[in-house]
Amino acid sequence: MPPVVHARSHGMGSLPLLPRCSGGAGVVRLASGLRLIRPPGPADRYRNAQLDDFGRQAGPPRALRPPYTLRLRARTSYPAHQLVGTAGFGLWSYPWAWPPCMPQAVWFFFGAPPHDMPLALGVPGHGWKAATIDTGRLTALTWLPAAPLVVPLLNLPPLYHRLWPFIQRAAGIAETIVNVDLSQWHDYEIHWGITESTLAVDGVIVLRAPSPRGPLSTVIWIDNQYAIVRPTGQLGWGVQACAAAQWLEVALTFAGPEEDPDPPGLRRMDTDRASGMGHG
Repeated sequence: MPPVVHARSHGMGSLPLLPRCSGGAGVVRLASGLRLIRPPGPADRYRNAQLDDFGRQAGPPRALRPPYTLRLRARTSYPAHQLVGTAGFGLWSYPWAWPPCMPQAVWFFFGAPPHDMPLALGVPGHGWKAATIDTGRLTALTWLPAAPLVVPLLNLPPLYHRLWPFIQRAAGIAETIVNVDLSQWHDYEIHWGITESTLAVDGVIVLRAPSPRGPLSTVIWIDNQYAIVRPTGQLGWGVQACAAAQWLEVALTFAGPEEDPDPPGLRRMDTDRASGMGHG
């Protein structure tokens, strides 16, 4: 039987997280937490160690709504420059699961080159990020009919810098790079508010942004894929080889409704650079 992970929540019983793994990956329970292990291997298949609560209980498969807070401690097997693929944790819409929906997320996300998704102006397309996105907004959907005309214009730097901030804001995109050693334990908090969300590392808010609408589900994962999604129209996807096993270890401490996004002891950083949308 796969392990069932329960995080105690207030007013909701418990949050069940179950493995959803492929390519020989798996999840093991340790005294320090849960270790999601992606095995080594060539670039011949997708390998993913994942925990999630999508469709794990009776009712809608995406069951979470704001206000909602997720707190955990996490570390990886290697520093960022030695990792392969993507990894992270947070709340997302699982857009290609049934019933499908547009991408929405509030999470911490890592992508190793050649992964490249520079969705926030001035923020690199790879690395360890705090991020939000809500492409199902009406403001985002209104841009779709113009995409065949707009995307070629985005290849011209002056027009890209002029047009992309409007598209980014319409799609609810906000990101910042998180400069920490991923191989060391850090405390992470995601507060998904009704109108505004905050993401914090070691008690410091690193990103404040408008909230995705939801409903969402919880996800924690490490895999060997990369994606290329550039505003200028370049798209790509693939899997990477890995010479050694890599893992993401987490200790989930709280998951549940919580109104206060700034509890005592939580500090705010100077967020002039905290998102491509300029939220401070």
